Amino acid sequence: MTLPAAFLDRPIAHRALHDVTAGRPENSRAAIEAAIAGGYGIEIDLQLSADGQAMVFHDYGLERLTAADGPVRQRRAAELAAIPLTGGEGTIPGFAEVLELVSGRVPLLIEIKDQDGAMGPAVGPLEQAAAAALADYTGPAAVMSFNPHSVAAFAARGTGLPVGLTTSGFDEADWKLLPADTCRTLRTIPDVDRVGASFISHDHRDLANPRVAELKSQGLSILCWTIRSPEEETRARKVADNVTFEGYAA
Repeated sequence: MTLPAAFLDRPIAHRALHDVTAGRPENSRAAIEAAIAGGYGIEIDLQLSADGQAMVFHDYGLERLTAADGPVRQRRAAELAAIPLTGGEGTIPGFAEVLELVSGRVPLLIEIKDQDGAMGPAVGPLEQAAAAALADYTGPAAVMSFNPHSVAAFAARGTGLPVGLTTSGFDEADWKLLPADTCRTLRTIPDVDRVGASFISHDHRDLANPRVAELKSQGLSILCWTIRSPEEETRARKVADNVTFEGYAA
C-alpha cells in the first residue's frame, strides 16, 4: 500500500509537538493537541505494558521522562496511565486513548519500538496490540519500526495500513547494543520487499546513502528524522519527501 499524500504534504512533529518549557512533554496529550492545532502530522512511539497494552512512550525505562523508574514493560497499563510525565500535567497515554484524541484530524506516524532487544524475531505482542487498537481507526495512519521483524509481524495482522522501516546508517559507534553483523545488515535496508514497505524514515545525516536514492527511484516515499533547524530541513528536503522535526517551527 502506498503512503497517503497526507504524510507528505505537511511536516511531522517528532513525538508530537513537544516543548517542556510550555508544559508539553514528548508523546503527551498536550503535545499531540498542539501538533493538531498547528496542522502538523504526528509521530508517536509505542511500548508494551505488562498486561499486553500499547502505551505511547518512547523509552524502555521510565527514568528520563517520569519520576518513576524501571522498565515500562514491567508495569500494567493502568499503573502506567497514572504516572505523571515530567514537565507537564499529563500522564502516560495509552495508544487507544491517543487514537480517540487524534480522531483522524491529522496523519499519525506510529513507531513500534523494538521489543526483541537486538532487532531480532522475538516480537509479536506489541504488534498485535497496536493492530487491535487500530482495527476501527479510520484516520490516516502508518506504522514503522527499526526492527524489520516487527514491521512484518504488524503487517501480518492484516490491517491494510501502510508500513515502513525506520532506517539509518547503523554506525556501530551509535548502536553499541547491536551486534556488528546486525548493523552491517540493517544499513543495507534489505527488508523492504519482504515486509511490504511503502516508505522509509531515514536518519537525515545519512540521506546521501546510495541505497536511499535507489529506493526513491523504485517509488518508495522517503521520510527522515530528526530535523532540528530550518537549515537541516532545507538540506534534507533535497532528498527527502518530508521531514520529522522538533525544536522549531517546520
